[in-house]
Amino acid sequence: MNRLGLLVLLTVAALAHGIQYPCGGSCGLRAPQPDYYPMTYSTGNEAYDFGMTRIVGGVGALEASWPWIVSIQHPLSPNLGHWCGGSLITADWVLTAAHCFDKFDNISMLYVVLGATKFTQPGPGAVVRNVKQVVVHPYYKRADFSYDIALLQLDGSVQCSAYIQLACLADPALEVSKLNNCWIAGWGSTTARSQGSRGRLQEAKVQLINSQLCNSSDWYAGKVHPYNLCAGYPQGAIDACQGDSGGPLMCKDNTAEYWWVVGITSWGEGCARPKQPGIYISTRHFYHWIDYNMRAYHTAESAS
Repeated sequence: MNRLGLLVLLTVAALAHGIQYPCGGSCGLRAPQPDYYPMTYSTGNEAYDFGMTRIVGGVGALEASWPWIVSIQHPLSPNLGHWCGGSLITADWVLTAAHCFDKFDNISMLYVVLGATKFTQPGPGAVVRNVKQVVVHPYYKRADFSYDIALLQLDGSVQCSAYIQLACLADPALEVSKLNNCWIAGWGSTTARSQGSRGRLQEAKVQLINSQLCNSSDWYAGKVHPYNLCAGYPQGAIDACQGDSGGPLMCKDNTAEYWWVVGITSWGEGCARPKQPGIYISTRHFYHWIDYNMRAYHTAESAS
């Protein structure tokens, strides 16, 4: 779907000390979700039972399930406009992957859809913003996906609602390895061989995998950077895929109701292969880079 069609549908549908969260001071909150997932997971050779097959190996998300996830779109993208995912971290900044911008010299062609779950029926909470600027990490390299992180500034602030909320970014003090309820979501391919998006947000539960194991000789053999996270399953079957890049890896806090965005979907060998889980950029490692750059650009705007 091109941008004009999406806009028509939308019209009809009618850091504690650091990063600041303007939605009443809250972040990472989502509407209560039903316990409906018919999923079982195993660590041996037992059969998986995942219900509907989606993200790869997930289910279709309900409306407002992950209200901080956004779709970065381009009018020439064949996947209903969708290109990459991202996370809304302030009223006008989105966190995403640097490699999402490798093919774009003119960012004015990009736009961001917030508050939507299904592109063909965006719903009353969805809004569209243009892209004002993109800040790519200066050390980013496509060759090995090093420092694969970027910030995207919207051309106007958005208001929080039941459909749009801010993500809580993992800070350096958060012990991510102790979080055990972790999920991925995105509009990317739902099988390893498919190229298109279904247009409906997909979600799947994943496990954080020890980085040393992930980097071992019969897994990724040293390709995983110290600031990466691995998530998925040793047997494969569930994973992010093409089109999910830039989207969040999210884990629920162990003692509270909010969720942390602990990772940014970066890369992987194929999709859902055994011993080839998804690789994510750890947000806690780049917390200060994120905070510094957002503050620097706001300061520059104020001075101009």
